[in-house]
Amino acid sequence: MSMRREVHFRSIMKAITWRILATLTTILLVFIFTRELIISIEVGVVEIIVKLFLYYFHERIWELTRFGKERK
Repeated sequence: MSMRREVHFRSIMKAITWRILATLTTILLVFIFTRELIISIEVGVVEIIVKLFLYYFHERIWELTRFGKERK
């Protein structure tokens, strides 16, 4: 059994495709509740932008903590 490491490009592609799938899910759910395609797409676009910033700040806050870090 050979162990292969994931290359950076694969990780990036997985992140992009996951984000697309998650946003399409949001758009679909909003459409189901509102039956308004334009509103659904607008929510999806806003979601991408808001979650990008939330993720960035989430990462920065985690960087400030010692939790799960090993001492050198």
